[in-house]
Amino acid sequence: MANIISDETIEYVGILAKLELSGEEKEQAKSDMGRMLDYIDKLGELDTTGVEPMSHVFPVHNVFREDVVTNGDTREELLSNAPQHKDGMFMAPRTFDTPG
Repeated sequence: MANIISDETIEYVGILAKLELSGEEKEQAKSDMGRMLDYIDKLGELDTTGVEPMSHVFPVHNVFREDVVTNGDTREELLSNAPQHKDGMFMAPRTFDTPG
């Protein structure tokens, strides 16, 4: 099945892709797109009876890991390097004054 791509389609795709194509590039794009659509048509001819639909080619397994704390609570060690701290928090100078 010969899929024929129009000049308007190539112009529209160029606009969507924000591409400025020369005349030669437009002709090449028309040819490439036509071949892609022909290939998709060919894939449509395959007998897929009994083939379960899938979203990935390879099996997908849970890739999450357990959330395990490995470094512990080092708050006191961190605060020992701070110039000022209070109630377990860093103290810093004000960056602006509030009115009132």
